[in-house]
Amino acid sequence: MIEQSQPKTIGILKTPNDPRVCLLPKEVKRLTGELKLNILFEPGLGSSLQIDDAEYVQAGASCLPRETIFKNSDTIVSINHTFSEVEMKGGCCFIGIFNPLFHDSKLAIYQKHGATVYSLDLLPRTTLAQSMDVLSSMQSLAGYRAVIKASEIYNGVFPMFTTAAGTLTPVKILVLGAGVAGLQAIATARRLGAIVEAFDVRKSAGEEVRSLGATFIEVEGYTESSNAGGYAVEQSEEYQRKQKELIHNHILTANIVISTANIPGRKAPLLIETRSVEAMLPGSVIIDLAAEQGGNCELSKNKETINHNGVTILGNSSLAAEIPLAASKLLSNNYFSFLKYKQKAENQNDDPLLTASQIMEEGKWTHQYFTKQLQPA
Repeated sequence: MIEQSQPKTIGILKTPNDPRVCLLPKEVKRLTGELKLNILFEPGLGSSLQIDDAEYVQAGASCLPRETIFKNSDTIVSINHTFSEVEMKGGCCFIGIFNPLFHDSKLAIYQKHGATVYSLDLLPRTTLAQSMDVLSSMQSLAGYRAVIKASEIYNGVFPMFTTAAGTLTPVKILVLGAGVAGLQAIATARRLGAIVEAFDVRKSAGEEVRSLGATFIEVEGYTESSNAGGYAVEQSEEYQRKQKELIHNHILTANIVISTANIPGRKAPLLIETRSVEAMLPGSVIIDLAAEQGGNCELSKNKETINHNGVTILGNSSLAAEIPLAASKLLSNNYFSFLKYKQKAENQNDDPLLTASQIMEEGKWTHQYFTKQLQPA
């Protein structure tokens, strides 16, 4: 059952160690104007983007200390987990991007304090939810940033260069996973003149990959599910063996590998074995966007850059945060769209978007993943 009380006061908090901002002054003005909501914000909310507190005040929000925001807000919004035991207020509603299917251990504090929690990364990838789809927004930026990052690390050029002194051949890039991040990586790499190959377990991704000018690598024997919401599903051991062998063969000639493959709630699939890394050309680069959930590369370490036998491996699932202004503009629209939708739909029982994104209501599990796996028998 979806929370029935309509929030009147929304508090916006900064997220430590993340320069992105979930709501910008433009959308705050719409919240205070169109939706008639009272908005409180933490001092310095937009400082990472050179946005002065005065801009939020002009948009109709009130600048208050963090503890006062907790005390007076019905709903707290942030990028991710930013709350301590001391700050929590019983019965409050929290909205953010919590990756709860993988970080379920962080949810105990909300349950203890009887909170209602919505995680926007759980929204289904449907037409109705497009304007709120934070995953698509951030993954698209991450795919773009991965290519730019790789170009900075790789000691060469992307396009073919023909000069009087000779010709430089174009870089060869292998993209693992052709979801939103992978497709954006392919498009960016192609615009820069690279030769691109891409792999995905979903045969349906092949058409999109080819339309961007890349070669699609396919392994026979894949399994797809109509209930996976467009995500990949876990494959059989035999398929995984063939998959690793095929990827290994293509890695041998790749200069750059960008891996994006993830399965919600599971450890990221292992696609790049140590033997494959050691067979790569010296100076090659691996960008692992699945590092937070264990990584697609056996040697990846989240938020670290390591060098193994001359191959640079960068593990980072938060590359979108490296371009915080662009990321914040997209997130602000996503959060506003969700808050607007929530205000209109929350009095309806079993609304598909609110039901899908709600983890718990007043400390009780509501999402089917948790009711099945986390509740005591």
